[in-house]
Amino acid sequence: MKLDKLIQNIEVVSVIGDPENKEISNITNNSKEVKNGSLFVAVKGFAADGHKFISDAISSGALAIVVDNEAQSPEELFLQNNVVRIVVKESRKSLADLSCEFYGHPSKQLKLVGITGSNGKTTTSFYIKNLFETAGYDTGLLGTISNIVGEMEVESSLTTPESNTINKYLRDMIDAGITHCVMEVSSHSLTLDRVRGLNFDYAIFTNITSDHLDFHSDFQNYLNAKKILFDNLNSSAKVIYNNDDENWSELLADCSCTSYSYGQDISSDFTIKNISYDMDGTSFELVSDESTFIFNTKLIGEFNAYNAACAAIIGVNENYSNDIITKGINTTPQVPGRFEVVGAGNKKVVVDYSHTADSLEKALLAIQSIVEGSRSIHTVFGCGGDRDKTKRPIMGGIADKLSDEIYVTSDNPRSENPLEIIDNILTGVKRENPNVVEDREAAIKSAICESDENAVILIAGKGHEDYQLINGVKHHFSDKETAIKYLESCV
Repeated sequence: MKLDKLIQNIEVVSVIGDPENKEISNITNNSKEVKNGSLFVAVKGFAADGHKFISDAISSGALAIVVDNEAQSPEELFLQNNVVRIVVKESRKSLADLSCEFYGHPSKQLKLVGITGSNGKTTTSFYIKNLFETAGYDTGLLGTISNIVGEMEVESSLTTPESNTINKYLRDMIDAGITHCVMEVSSHSLTLDRVRGLNFDYAIFTNITSDHLDFHSDFQNYLNAKKILFDNLNSSAKVIYNNDDENWSELLADCSCTSYSYGQDISSDFTIKNISYDMDGTSFELVSDESTFIFNTKLIGEFNAYNAACAAIIGVNENYSNDIITKGINTTPQVPGRFEVVGAGNKKVVVDYSHTADSLEKALLAIQSIVEGSRSIHTVFGCGGDRDKTKRPIMGGIADKLSDEIYVTSDNPRSENPLEIIDNILTGVKRENPNVVEDREAAIKSAICESDENAVILIAGKGHEDYQLINGVKHHFSDKETAIKYLESCV
């Protein structure tokens, strides 16, 4: 696309150089991705400032650079290299606006569902994707576990990719004949304008609990970040929200879209009733004025009745038959690392991504409900480094209260000292002499090999992740693989 046409879609402060007759081949905010013909958008991040890599971008063949800091982008550098400098007020917003235009506003050309909330985004996205596919539609997915475009699956590094990557994936989906897409929308992505300009047909609110306070500072800022999604919807979009979470009213206060509520509260448009679950799955009813559905999903826990309800409500709005909706929910496969049960004999291990206080509590309460005191519960968990520290003692208290045995261990310490993280967790633990095993594999081994034959072991925190981040180095590590290893050798 011609540069002069492209920048007509952003608010430009000034331009140095001639944008006419310059053909842009791609847009990126990563200097390592720059190639001949690139438009490089210099964005100030938390770990690095893109303005410091302008020279690298020019050396790699960038035709133009977008900046919002003139002091770090001297005119001489651009004039000497015949590179256009485009000054804007906010580079992040410009990156999103430019990406939407460059890729032809792909979000307007397919049915796009956005899901936000503290917990349940990934599982809800799997339910909706399976529903769309059951109805006969090729469906893409952007989320925490992976980004799926047709036959291509790319491991995710962010729950919600950068705006240029999102738009590229959406364009690739359309080119591949995909008509529907489901994406997780994180609070970070909303704050950082990654989904700016996208046209959502549906926006879903699952729940909100205290999380990411290292980034948002306090709960109100976190809630305000989630609110951005609903504030910016087109009037034709539809909202599906959890009526049992009292924060929905504030989130939707400035949203004029048609909305549908779900929950166990009888005032909900779609009421969830008669939930029951065991180690094999969950059954529940979803009742509205027009219809009643009876679901039997393979996914386990009360929370999965809520996640499935979102998908079912979309099916109703899309006028799918009751058979399609029921099949779409009931055939949704196990989501990797989301209350995933593995076992040998009577002993069961639950691998779960629960890394917040709320999700850990829900996972343990689900196990308690299933075993009804007939089995001991052993919990292996830790907390990530360089992340919200306030939740550490809270999670320690929850595990302590709801488990027979706890194993406090390491979980992606990143640049922090693992033992200091463990000490933070232990301030919330009341029992004497809890099991403290810094090495995560050793902790899992102890929990499996030293527990009784009917025990249920929850390994919480990492879920689908197959790595540990220690001092900036990524080491292969999978909770599920490790659990299977010791289930086979110890049981």
